Amino acid sequence: ICNADDVHGWTGFTRGRMPVVIAEVRDQQDGMIHFFRGPNLPGRLRVTDMALPELLEKRLQLPVVAAPMFLVSTPGLVVACCKNGVLGTFPALNRRSSAEFSEWLDEIEAALQVFEATSGRVAAPIGVNLIVHNTNPRLQADLSVCVEHRVPLVITSLGAATEVVDAVHSYGGLVFHDVTNQRHARKAAAAGVDGIIAVAAGAGGHAGTLNPFALVAEIRQFFNKTLLLAGCLSSGRDVASALQMGADLAYMGTRFINTTESQASSEYKQMILDCGADDIVHTPAVSGVPASFLRPSLEHAGFDLDPTQNGSVTGKSQLKPVDEEVAAWRTIWSAGQGCTAVNDVPSVECLVKRIRTEFTEAVADMRTRVEMIGPAS
Repeated sequence: ICNADDVHGWTGFTRGRMPVVIAEVRDQQDGMIHFFRGPNLPGRLRVTDMALPELLEKRLQLPVVAAPMFLVSTPGLVVACCKNGVLGTFPALNRRSSAEFSEWLDEIEAALQVFEATSGRVAAPIGVNLIVHNTNPRLQADLSVCVEHRVPLVITSLGAATEVVDAVHSYGGLVFHDVTNQRHARKAAAAGVDGIIAVAAGAGGHAGTLNPFALVAEIRQFFNKTLLLAGCLSSGRDVASALQMGADLAYMGTRFINTTESQASSEYKQMILDCGADDIVHTPAVSGVPASFLRPSLEHAGFDLDPTQNGSVTGKSQLKPVDEEVAAWRTIWSAGQGCTAVNDVPSVECLVKRIRTEFTEAVADMRTRVEMIGPAS
């Protein structure tokens, strides 16, 4: 139980008829700042009102997940995120074999163990992305590696399978599943996932086309577990906005491409700096299902952009085999419309500090705005 003096900053708002509070609480023992959300207004804030699963409690300095990015996320980026209180993730398919995937987990686990032993701080958990689709011949082998390593969070894409959920739950892990619409969200909920990642319009990778307000509202009508929002989140103010919309965590990808620890080439990072929202093309032409790509990289690869000039998607989508997709994504670069707010290439440490400051300022600003409106009559 936290007293009013423990609450560093807060803002209140409503979702439906339920009052909600975002609070920033400094732990008196470890000095870390933790973020809580729940229906209690300041004065008494109960830990039981936290929206995060128990496995994530007191493990995050920001309500942020650094998304797993194909051919971009590596142990260096994951470890840097976890050291700085952000949940770091990577796709299992970023390694050529399940054995190499396991070696990456060994490397990440060892680095975080050293960090915790030498710093006295708790690192954020790690997560792994698995493609749950019949085009991925490694699914079962990679899932076995996750079970062996007891990976805290498994993020599933392109299919929500009860078998995967059961396997991860067998050792106490969490499963989050990314979706782009209500239909897929309902399937994920039925499969028993612990969290749903709402991938809205403007996101990078395999993005959706729905407005984030609509997508979050639809999913919240039937899903009361952890909800993450993805799409154009580049700053701490964006993170605060995601929570105010009803999400529990922000899911950020493009912003973390442009960090010094990212595997992305210097040309890739420069293209993100040079591009704006209008330079993102949402098309199934590359991987067989709709995804967001940087227009200049499509042009360099010789794609005819006329059919997708306005971001429209036509024709039946069908995911290509993994080997073909890997080859394509090496030279055709993905990013979300949030690239318009990316103006530098900082270290993860500097980026997280900045986002945390922006988040705190946004929360305080909302409190001021609420007070200016005055009490309800």
